[in-house]
Amino acid sequence: MNSFRYLASELRLYQGEDALQSLGRELDRAKSCRAVIVCGKSVANHPSLLGAATQAIGGRLVGVFGKVQAHSPSSCVEAATQMLRMTQADAVIAIGGGSAMVTARAAAIALAEAKDVAELATRMEASGELSSPRLSAPKLPQFVVPTTPTTAAVKAGSAVLDESTGRRRALFDPKTRARAVFVHPLFLESAPASLVLAASINTLTMAIEGLEAPAAHALTDADFLQSIHLSEDVLGNFSENVQVSSCRSALMLAAILCGRGTVHVGGGVCSALSHACGARTGVENGLINAVLLPHVVAFNAERSRAARGESQLAQENGLRCEYSRVRDPLYLRRLFCDAGAPERLRDLEVPKLALDDIAGDAGEDWFLQRGPRPVNGVQELRTLLEQAW
Repeated sequence: MNSFRYLASELRLYQGEDALQSLGRELDRAKSCRAVIVCGKSVANHPSLLGAATQAIGGRLVGVFGKVQAHSPSSCVEAATQMLRMTQADAVIAIGGGSAMVTARAAAIALAEAKDVAELATRMEASGELSSPRLSAPKLPQFVVPTTPTTAAVKAGSAVLDESTGRRRALFDPKTRARAVFVHPLFLESAPASLVLAASINTLTMAIEGLEAPAAHALTDADFLQSIHLSEDVLGNFSENVQVSSCRSALMLAAILCGRGTVHVGGGVCSALSHACGARTGVENGLINAVLLPHVVAFNAERSRAARGESQLAQENGLRCEYSRVRDPLYLRRLFCDAGAPERLRDLEVPKLALDDIAGDAGEDWFLQRGPRPVNGVQELRTLLEQAW
């Protein structure tokens, strides 16, 4: 009998054209009457999105922070924190993609803890171990209305870009996990296909890494397998499927399932490398994953669950044939290429001179050693990046 913990977090999810009708009730449930929306310019300037959200929130809305930027830079988080303080907010509603959700969470942490993000972030100790400070102060309740199918919708981690160093600073606080998620077709349909593609590839990557993680078990498998099934089904004919509302909804559910699973098992080498590369270059993590994942799958091949003699057990537990397909680097490369993703890091204008710094940053990522094959030093990461470049 395997030993593990499975402490499932509450998930209150509303999907459909009537989803926003529940937003006011959820705010009442949290005893919130001074809500602030956190979003980017695309949402703030959209002819319908902000109006629909404002109507649902009603007189509880006291401010809109519409300046979210990709990768949640620290200056953006500081500005959002100031607005929360100035408006005396008692709830935060993130509308948009992962950056909006991360900015909202990080701002709530900075507000409550009254410290600089650098002091609140996970750090590497002299021993080489990563430690995350305990963030004990109560946090403003978070609510999420996604526009892209991002796993961030159900996460408790917040990765902030330190603009002075070009590195990510990771904050973790379970109290910032969304109280409720509202999946509405108007909002999902507003995102350009390029963002949907990047987010969907990111979901598939994290689900594959989750399945391969040593900490995985039957309960997390259920989330990851369904996530892979939904993601692969849409990505298989992406140019047509991305125009279909039900397909975007399927991708959002895939992201929620994957996000829920990774709470328990973390990520892996691919996630660590894409985090570092995205922070250094500004490229979407999902597009970086499209390039890196085939190489990482090959890197892990000898230590994967199937290679460890678990394939029969996996089949008995209901693992679908997708599990075999997505362990094939050539299949993944073809799937992503057909969907319109790049094949090499140089195609994303990642400078070769930046590979050393990216590998070094990834070496301090929380996810790095959670995959099936341990990483023996930064040089192995540098070799993977070189292969992908």
